[in-house]
Amino acid sequence: MIDWSRVNELCGEVGAEEFDEVVELFLEEVEEVIAKLRTAPDISQLEQDLHFLKGSALSLGFATFSDLCQVGERVCADGQADQVNVPEIIAEFERSKAGFLAELPVRLAA
Repeated sequence: MIDWSRVNELCGEVGAEEFDEVVELFLEEVEEVIAKLRTAPDISQLEQDLHFLKGSALSLGFATFSDLCQVGERVCADGQADQVNVPEIIAEFERSKAGFLAELPVRLAA
């Protein structure tokens, strides 16, 4: 679900003080797109939304979420955006976010 080696790498790159801001910005930006997908998904914009989510997720180690976004992005590229399982992608984000936030303090303390 979470690639903790990537999380540790990012924390090392930006420093512990800046890491909290990076996490906050990531969650804010991703949750904006997730809210849009939840309430009013725009099929014509779905490929771009999933591309953004995939890249954001990779940067913070949300591996499973990123993988689902990549699959959806490919489906969109094949002209089948209406076949993307958006609820599954949203649910995986919520699971990943909960696991990340629950385990992050323990991981950073180590």
